[in-house]
Amino acid sequence: MRKTLDFLYDSAAALAALFMVGLLVMVLLSIVGRQLHFNIPGIDAYAGYLMAGSGFLALAHTLKRGEHIRVTLIVSRLNPAGRRWLERWACAAAALLAALFAFYSVRLAWQSHGYNDISTGNDATPLWLPQLSMALGAVVFAIATVDEFFVEWNGRPLQMNAEALRHE
Repeated sequence: MRKTLDFLYDSAAALAALFMVGLLVMVLLSIVGRQLHFNIPGIDAYAGYLMAGSGFLALAHTLKRGEHIRVTLIVSRLNPAGRRWLERWACAAAALLAALFAFYSVRLAWQSHGYNDISTGNDATPLWLPQLSMALGAVVFAIATVDEFFVEWNGRPLQMNAEALRHE
């Protein structure tokens, strides 16, 4: 199961990287277009869609690598038992919030598809397409937070050493 979950997180991160490359291409096309006096309609919107998609798709990978920002002011002052219970509570709250966010993200994309909702810009993109990357990233992030909860509940070694605190 661990290999499958890690593959899921790594795949989402690879897709986020592809979105970043697409973002770079959109920005470069926009710059070249301005210099050579041609316009590609909707290029700014597509750059925004790719930027949002890359951010959401990278959430789970970032969480599993311990790179999310943490506030350790209170946690670092607790005894090991208190620290463990606070971590468990935080993981449970994060899993609940991530699941709600994933549910409503999927629902938004589904409703946009059902209503044939399109962007108001001159590109007239069906909005469910960019919302799909947000929904996919939110679902993978929800899976990762539930995974973190179970890892924490099953007794992850405490990581409150100087190296961990230096990165926060």
